[in-house]
Amino acid sequence: MKIEIWSDVMCPFCYIGKNNFEQALEKLPFKDQVEVEWKSFQLDPTLNPSETKNTLTYFREKKGFPEAQASQMISQVAQMGKGAGIDFNFEKALITNTFSAHKLLHLSKKYHKSNEMEEALFIAHFIDGKNVGDPDTLVSIADSLGIDREEAKQAVTSEEFTHEVNEDIQQARNNGITGVPFFVLNGKYAVSGAQPVDVFENALQQTYKETVSSFTDLSNGENACDADGCGI
Repeated sequence: MKIEIWSDVMCPFCYIGKNNFEQALEKLPFKDQVEVEWKSFQLDPTLNPSETKNTLTYFREKKGFPEAQASQMISQVAQMGKGAGIDFNFEKALITNTFSAHKLLHLSKKYHKSNEMEEALFIAHFIDGKNVGDPDTLVSIADSLGIDREEAKQAVTSEEFTHEVNEDIQQARNNGITGVPFFVLNGKYAVSGAQPVDVFENALQQTYKETVSSFTDLSNGENACDADGCGI
């Protein structure tokens, strides 16, 4: 069974969704039969890759919220993260263009390390406060996973994986995907948003048992990020 997951590195709900999905998968007897493929999605492709913003400033500018409201929203997402076992460090997180990070993700597929890479990028962005748009930072992340530094540098500074990233983004558009995380289960069911563990567990079980010709959204679409930002 194949699970395709559209995600962006700077989407907190994508990290929460990843953890909840993995917890659900661990409970299932057919977990070893599940192949996970991470797909690229950019929440804000207009961001300058050579610049960074702190999370509070970005949410204030992107959604037009007063500082107090933006702070409250960030606090609520952080609390939700704790429930998924994540200690978000939004004070340190640097918002930037994630296209190069997605190119590195595609390189990691060559070595069957995309899940490890996705986790490493989330940690770098949300926990360690690293600039995931910076080539040197991305090369170091690749090196930590045993991927050759020169190959990683080539991947993030050239056009080598540009087509693959754009193809994922176009595929999302073709499928009507406007927010992430978005999980497509064996090409049959869809789950959108950072759903609770039991929702993922039920969806995985149902997909495993049934054959459906088109997507059926098994969730309410809440707790997701889209081009207008993240909402709860």
